[in-house]
Amino acid sequence: MIYNLSATKLFNILFIAAGIGICGLCFIQISRSSHIRKIVRRYFQYFMILMILYIASHQARELMEGIPGSSVHSALSIVTTVEIFLACVMAQMISMLVLAATSPEKYENSSRILITVIYALVIVHALILAVCSRGDLIFYFDEANYYHRASLYLLSNICPFIMLIMDIYLIIKYGKNLSRHIRIAFWIYFISPIPAILLQTLFYGIQYIIIATVVSSVYMFYVILRNQNEKYEKQQIESSRLETELTMASSIQADMLPNIYPAFPERPEFDIYATMDPAKEVGGDFYDFFLVDDDHICLVMADVSGKGVPAALFMMASKIIIASNAKLGISPEQILTDANEAICASNHEDMFVTIWLGVLELSTGKLVAANAGHEYPIIKQPGEGFEILKDKHGLVVGGMAGVKYRQYELTMKPGSKLFIYTDGVPEATNADNELFGMDRLVTALNTLPDADPEAILKNVRRHVDDFVKDAEQFDDLTMLCFEYKGK
Repeated sequence: MIYNLSATKLFNILFIAAGIGICGLCFIQISRSSHIRKIVRRYFQYFMILMILYIASHQARELMEGIPGSSVHSALSIVTTVEIFLACVMAQMISMLVLAATSPEKYENSSRILITVIYALVIVHALILAVCSRGDLIFYFDEANYYHRASLYLLSNICPFIMLIMDIYLIIKYGKNLSRHIRIAFWIYFISPIPAILLQTLFYGIQYIIIATVVSSVYMFYVILRNQNEKYEKQQIESSRLETELTMASSIQADMLPNIYPAFPERPEFDIYATMDPAKEVGGDFYDFFLVDDDHICLVMADVSGKGVPAALFMMASKIIIASNAKLGISPEQILTDANEAICASNHEDMFVTIWLGVLELSTGKLVAANAGHEYPIIKQPGEGFEILKDKHGLVVGGMAGVKYRQYELTMKPGSKLFIYTDGVPEATNADNELFGMDRLVTALNTLPDADPEAILKNVRRHVDDFVKDAEQFDDLTMLCFEYKGK
């Protein structure tokens, strides 16, 4: 028997082949679009795969239809059953896509119910096909192997139709969560089969439903992809702007800290060096040192609660308040007391700062210091190693109004060194979640006890880096070393 390939069938075959190629390209594109929400991308990938299988099964039916033979008859029955089942699963994927795109998190319980209903409909659809296909109740092929609809054909559309009604309900109720273009694309997909069915009724032969499904699906894909690309581009622009602003904030913060060394080249009585490495673009640690008068230098080491921009803003305000008080020439205990009152007066975010503050009399080496909940200082006297000085702690600054701070005194001799730091140093953590700790810190200091302050800080940082290795830095690392040389 000669196989007849009519112009209508040829058109259907060529269009279906083109549809498979187009859907394949859409699948590749959606798979590469990593910026699209993961759940939306996954359902769209499934949908495009199902679309390819659906129109491929229809293509197989088109090619085999009209070829005689019992084996062809069996193959046609299987292919058509698969085609009808895939149509339902495609409807399921669209329902899942609509649900993922429209249903906000606060409707999570109702979403689970809808998902259960959707899967139940797929199971019911499969059972209908299993029962009715055996009795030629939905479709059948005549002796010449041409397709015909049977008396219960409508049963094959019940479950997809229910899913369609659910999708329309979701779009109407939660459509405000989508852009106007995406809503229109969904509506086109839902409505396009209606004129396709009418055309197919009037002009039987051309598969208008397949054409409408492919075209509306590709359009829906295009609109969603374009919408997501626009969002991604806006996010990139906003991210770039924020990155630029954070870089500027980091530069401003760094400029607020003393960072020119040697800091006092005209003063041979002492040497000083300090560093601050924030865990993020901006940090909450700060140090400061300045001459109160010709014979007194003030040293400050502080750590603000929190991280990032809020901590950086609080840090700059705290630094200004402390420096302003210290330059009045008052005692360390009064500096902290007054700073605490000023900060508590407008501390609506309940932030606080730990501070170690000392004022050294350069002519005598007398150091007067006060500690507001900060780390213990580490002292080295001439001819000895670095040792932890367990001074008395007061409450953190900004924690509560009305707090009075107490100071203490110690004498620094020529050759004495003072090392102050924030908790980011002893609490530096490696990949095994081990802390660097105070013992390792003191050991690191004592590997080069007689070096100048700059070399001491670089040595400590090298020990910390060797310990932490590639583990992420979670806290700011701030250190200051002061050497008293005397006259």
